[in-house]
Amino acid sequence: MQYPTESAEQRETALAAAAKALRSGEVVVIPTDTVYGVAADAFKPEAVRALLAAKGRGPSMPPPVLVATAATVDALAVQIPDWARALIAKFWPGPLTLVLHEQSSLMWDLGETKGTVAVRMPDHAIALDLIASVGPIAVSSANTTGRPAATSAADAERMLGDLVTLDAGDSPVGEASTIVDATTSTPRILRLGAISLAQLDEVLVPFGHRLGAAE
Repeated sequence: MQYPTESAEQRETALAAAAKALRSGEVVVIPTDTVYGVAADAFKPEAVRALLAAKGRGPSMPPPVLVATAATVDALAVQIPDWARALIAKFWPGPLTLVLHEQSSLMWDLGETKGTVAVRMPDHAIALDLIASVGPIAVSSANTTGRPAATSAADAERMLGDLVTLDAGDSPVGEASTIVDATTSTPRILRLGAISLAQLDEVLVPFGHRLGAAE
């Protein structure tokens, strides 16, 4: 079921419906700044498995986790390099995902993470309000594997069926996030998306790193 979010009243109703569904272990579709995402409570393993099943994936492709504040990263990850914190300061909220060493004490099961977690803070008010209400959520692009990521609620519904869906119009960015591996001392690009190498290098060069071609 699609929930419009144009007015304050519609938004309140939509957020309440999505929060209720997530707390019940259901999968929902939410807008983000990049593309629409299919979401589940990160701390409900059955819900995470349902998320992966909706996309046609297994545990070998664990979903990223979205947070509502940059400070939350320290509750989810450890051994965060200084250059990664600089990227967070520059690009969060925004289309940057960082792969980090996860906190070993976390009671969740995102799949075969090999001790890592991919974390992002989206630049989208509705997504942030929902995360602030229910806590960190596991989110992957709202599409079935092999098809383009949904940039509208209608696109998501065509691929994923009739789920609780928050409709906030077209995605502002319309492109997936850039993913950087921050589990070693040297940054490594895993996926180039909405943030370019040049933008990353503006932050990384003072730390002695360069992802783009040397000049």
